[in-house]
Amino acid sequence: MPTESSEKRVAVRESVEERGISQLTPEALSLMADFFKVLSEVSRLQIVCALKAGDKNVTEIIEETGLGQANVSKHLKMLTQAGIVAREQRGVCVYYRIANPFLFELCDLVCNALDLQVEQQSQQLQQLSKLRSR
Repeated sequence: MPTESSEKRVAVRESVEERGISQLTPEALSLMADFFKVLSEVSRLQIVCALKAGDKNVTEIIEETGLGQANVSKHLKMLTQAGIVAREQRGVCVYYRIANPFLFELCDLVCNALDLQVEQQSQQLQQLSKLRSR
């Protein structure tokens, strides 16, 4: 039996395919906002970055990020519930991986946009500095 969440995701997918992203329903936009909320925390982004190189267990994530065990576990639960991270039991260990690598493309787009924004601000500050020194 489909869950309410899976039904919403199907509705979102159909909405995007039929009308394009600029005409998403409020429900679809709400799901998108929830996705970005999950990624809006530095510790969760650290975990995502740690998983970019491949599957890791909690101990490996802790070592790479420097975060505490309880903190990592809490954030992994949220990332897993959001479908960003997948978990797999291997013997007595649980390994985590990025569920969909498009996430790194999204991060690259954001980083590029931020680089451009910082460059533009730097140029504006240089122009302002030149005007003041006249």
